[in-house]
Amino acid sequence: MNIQIFGTKKCQDTRKAERYFKERKIGFHFIDLTIRGLSKGELDKVRASVGGLENLIDKTGKEYEKRNLKYLVHNVEEQLLNHPLLLKTPIVRNGAKATVGYCPEVWASWS
Repeated sequence: MNIQIFGTKKCQDTRKAERYFKERKIGFHFIDLTIRGLSKGELDKVRASVGGLENLIDKTGKEYEKRNLKYLVHNVEEQLLNHPLLLKTPIVRNGAKATVGYCPEVWASWS
């Protein structure tokens, strides 16, 4: 397995995802969204796996509110690429498979 966890250190679900893989001694690579976002290719693969960009955007987050996106018509893909803190976390990737949020039942089926 080649696990990637996209999230932030402050996110409780991201920390739970890290703990899930550590407890099972499954190696993973953590990508901090405060430092680096998803590339266009990564975003496309995650979008295909989770059923669209609307499932990726965190409409309850501070960044969404700060940017007033609720009231603006916007290009969602461009916003997610330019402002990775708009993403729901954690995003866990295993090749072409991906999940958004804490999904241990899905991760268990990957092994």
